[in-house]
Amino acid sequence: MHFSVLLNECIEQLNLEENQIIVDCTLGFGGHSSEILKRIPKGHLYAFDQDEKAISYSRDRLNKIASNFDIIASNFVHLKEQLEDRGVTKVHGILFDLGVSSPQLDEKERGFSFHQDARLDMRMNIHQSLSAYEVVNTYSFEKLVHIFKVYGEEKFAVPIARKIEQVRMEKPIETTLELVEVIKSAVPEKYKRDHHPARKVFQAIRIEVNDELRVCEEGIKQALELLEVGGRCLVITFHSLEDRICKNIFKQASSLPKELSKLPIVPEKLQPKYKIVGHYRPTDEELNENHRSRSATLRVIERIK
Repeated sequence: MHFSVLLNECIEQLNLEENQIIVDCTLGFGGHSSEILKRIPKGHLYAFDQDEKAISYSRDRLNKIASNFDIIASNFVHLKEQLEDRGVTKVHGILFDLGVSSPQLDEKERGFSFHQDARLDMRMNIHQSLSAYEVVNTYSFEKLVHIFKVYGEEKFAVPIARKIEQVRMEKPIETTLELVEVIKSAVPEKYKRDHHPARKVFQAIRIEVNDELRVCEEGIKQALELLEVGGRCLVITFHSLEDRICKNIFKQASSLPKELSKLPIVPEKLQPKYKIVGHYRPTDEELNENHRSRSATLRVIERIK
């Protein structure tokens, strides 16, 4: 079962009107897009995704609602370029839902989950060459440590990377559960009791495979440039790294530059073009319905000039 995280909050914060152009940068299985499309009968929805199964499923789902949409089979890092190719230079609202969708996690052959056995993969775009298998079996010890520390905030990055290096010298680590066993053998017993020891390492590898942090930063920056005055950008994140990136971009866009902040009067033309609307967390009701929403944060910014 796939639940769209913070759905009601997203629809409310987008301030939808019937003739608007809206972009869903992370179509997934169409939960957010379906509700958006219902509310813009005279507008247009552009939805991005690079997962072929998600695109096929969502196209059928959206066609049952209306026809005023385009699905763009591309990573949202190409947001501005892809919209300009379609003659779109300004939009009224943009949404990012940066989590891995439940169907991707549940589809064991995709190799995202540390609970199910599958070949190490983790590619959002199945046509790209780099997968989790290459990361685990070909990256240097130093590079693995860096990824686990920076992308996973894993305190046992060094012993885990060392153990991976030792094991793969005998034979390649090919599946998710093989990797889980390697990780378990590298960390203290207490660490294993407190939480699943593979969670942070799997997150780190997935971020590396899909270049998620760079893509996140560039996509959000492009989105802000595309907004009409009065338009809003909404970003749902599921871990602190992406949330920090979003928070910093929003803060910078809505603040005066340091050199101007000390002036007694700042001319109108130098005032920030954006204002932060707020940030939101799932309700208790949503948490009870969908435990995967527990780490979600929605941040909202509006273009004001």
